Amino acid sequence: MDRSPPHASLLIATYNWKEALAAVLATVRRQDMPPLDVLIADDGSRADTAALIDEEARTFPVPLRHFWHEDRGFRKARIMNEALAHAAGEYIVQIDGDMLLHPSFVADHVRLARRGSFLQGSRVLMDDALTRASIAARGIAGSWRSRGVRNRVNAIRAPWLTAMVRGPKDPLVGIRGCNMSFWRSDLVAVNGYDEAFEGWGREDSELAARLLNAGVRRRNVKFSAVAWHLEHALRSQEALDRNHERYERVARERRVRCESGLAAHPWPDGGRDLAPERDAR
Repeated sequence: MDRSPPHASLLIATYNWKEALAAVLATVRRQDMPPLDVLIADDGSRADTAALIDEEARTFPVPLRHFWHEDRGFRKARIMNEALAHAAGEYIVQIDGDMLLHPSFVADHVRLARRGSFLQGSRVLMDDALTRASIAARGIAGSWRSRGVRNRVNAIRAPWLTAMVRGPKDPLVGIRGCNMSFWRSDLVAVNGYDEAFEGWGREDSELAARLLNAGVRRRNVKFSAVAWHLEHALRSQEALDRNHERYERVARERRVRCESGLAAHPWPDGGRDLAPERDAR
């Protein structure tokens, strides 16, 4: 069995918080194992975010690419698919633009990658004061012992403990797209994110449900792939009930492939490696 480490692309979702994104990118620069490339999926931010990314790209240690569409409400699923279609890596490490990364974050995801599974990581919650300090420092302004850390155990990196943590019995509990990783071929097989999801909520859980339905199991990476979440106000949750119903239907009916997804965004080199069509039900 080939156990050589995969080449990883880092996918970052963002929306109108350039100060946080600048801090996130600073932690990407400090990775022990840099990703092959960085893809920023921008759900309609103002021009100042594009200006920041252009400036960062001039000196970034790996290719840094910006994917943007017009702000017409929360349409994260679509822009994630567009960015994914340009990923150079066979493995996708995914975060949100409010997550500061431990220097071993990418290396941990790559080290733990196994065929037939996706990885779910944890997040360290910071209060407002620690968030402001971390943005100003363009990095993590504290440790697991610092004031302002709400779930300290998630800030501890102890890789030898990772295999001992099984996680929840229900693999759909605690799905968070802010710290996940997948084989690109698995995302292709389920057609990526379902672009029918508009409005905040459950798009990551629904994707995880289809991966599980396709036989891709979840593995947890607690005590590895440590990432710190910057405090901020939540976006409108008016679509949550509708999205949750859609997610539950997919899980209940064992659906694998969504109708409107990654296949609508062809690989630029023509090598789309799309899986055979499956019943979208």
